[in-house]
Amino acid sequence: MISTESTTDFQSKQKSLQKVKPKAKRPTIGVSLFVSFLTFSLVLVGLLWMFQTVFLDRFYRGIKTSEIKRTASVIAANINHDELETLITRIAQQGDLSIRIFTVSGGDLASFEIGPTSLINHLAIDDLYELYDKTVASGGEYLELYDRSEFNDDRYDDRKFAGAVPLPGDGLKQSIIYSRQVVLSDGTSAVILINTMLSPVTATVQTLRVQLIYVTVILTLLSMILAWVLSRQISRPIIRINKRSKEMAAGDYQVRFEASGYKEVEELAETLNETATELSRVESLRRELIANISHDLRTPLTMIRGYAEVMRDLPGENNPENVQVIIDESNRLANLVNHILDLSKLQSGTQHLKVADYDLTAAVGDIVDRVGKLTEAEGYHVDFEATEKVTISGDAARIEQVMYNLLTNAVHYTGADHRVLVRQSVTDGWVRMAVIDSGEGIAPEELKHIWDRYYKSDKSHRRAVVGTGLGLSIVKQILELHHARYGVDSLPGHGATFWFELPVRK
Repeated sequence: MISTESTTDFQSKQKSLQKVKPKAKRPTIGVSLFVSFLTFSLVLVGLLWMFQTVFLDRFYRGIKTSEIKRTASVIAANINHDELETLITRIAQQGDLSIRIFTVSGGDLASFEIGPTSLINHLAIDDLYELYDKTVASGGEYLELYDRSEFNDDRYDDRKFAGAVPLPGDGLKQSIIYSRQVVLSDGTSAVILINTMLSPVTATVQTLRVQLIYVTVILTLLSMILAWVLSRQISRPIIRINKRSKEMAAGDYQVRFEASGYKEVEELAETLNETATELSRVESLRRELIANISHDLRTPLTMIRGYAEVMRDLPGENNPENVQVIIDESNRLANLVNHILDLSKLQSGTQHLKVADYDLTAAVGDIVDRVGKLTEAEGYHVDFEATEKVTISGDAARIEQVMYNLLTNAVHYTGADHRVLVRQSVTDGWVRMAVIDSGEGIAPEELKHIWDRYYKSDKSHRRAVVGTGLGLSIVKQILELHHARYGVDSLPGHGATFWFELPVRK
């Protein structure tokens, strides 16, 4: 008998297996580019076939119709010109057209016929008046397509053409008659008749089809070759970058990305190289951070445990001095934990500023006095220079923390003269607080890393006597929350100047 628990486990496993769906196989970038290029080429060939065969007759008729209408517009604009006959002759010869201007009174104003196959010169008088009526009814212009083979057919006796209409020897069977109403200078109404024959496109289409077969084969082969070359040229550097990226994702930050051929791919390779460099540095700093914090935590804990065991095992050692050591190490441990928590809150954005206007000059002066009294016994001298009082808008407690950390750092690293100077200056509406020491200074290549957690220019960790190694990182986060300018100026052997700037409140 199967237990309820085992049945439940089996069902849960079945559900989990159902949720895990295999990833669909996606085509590679090379295949995708090849298919895309080839499809694009085939679409172009298909459009070429369509326009050269299916729509060829339609385009041809449309072009001929547009030419006839433009010709009629030119004649209508010059209908009252003295040289109208010359104009019509020239236009008819250039456009291979038959032109006739028929007046309502029944006479021809002018005409020109291209060969004996012109339809407008074979129209009976009734047909002319019928065309005139259709033109007036259509708003002043009328167009009709005729099949010339029907004109001599006995079934179409009602057309009333004046005599048989001869067919041209080249097989031209279709013709267009276009009529346009005009008004002469004497007020007489007239109709411009233009006739042109349409060349058969069947033979042309057959010829184009044969040509298009060859063109299609050639274009398809060329497009396949071009698509293959382009897909390899584009995809190869991307595939190479993808391979290197997997190596970097596996933890190899020494990998280098190389690419050429396209600007965007080269920029991507450069960006990934910079990313690999930064990740390598971050990984190194992470390891140093873990090692340094472990060291700083282990040392006070070891001392607290050692002194506590001594006081427990040796009755004579239970004295105020040993208790004070335990208290001091506990305070040092608490300060380290508090700094780590402060830095975590500042970086995560959960720490909110309490912004208010306050006297920065007076606040910094008080801080300098307090730090000076605390370090005076050890021979340190902390001075403050300010020419005017300055009010700013900010979180007073956080700015005070910035000043304490900078002063603590300066006292810790100042030179043999044990002097530290805090200088306030105002320029263009910004107040600058500079903390200056006379220590060994910082190498130029180390300046950009000085704000990192636990970063030390000598690359060796020693237990901090005054600070926790996180002070400058906290300073950086607080100043960035205030949108302040900040930096450090230093030359080896000439001390260092840490400064920040905030806008002055007026």
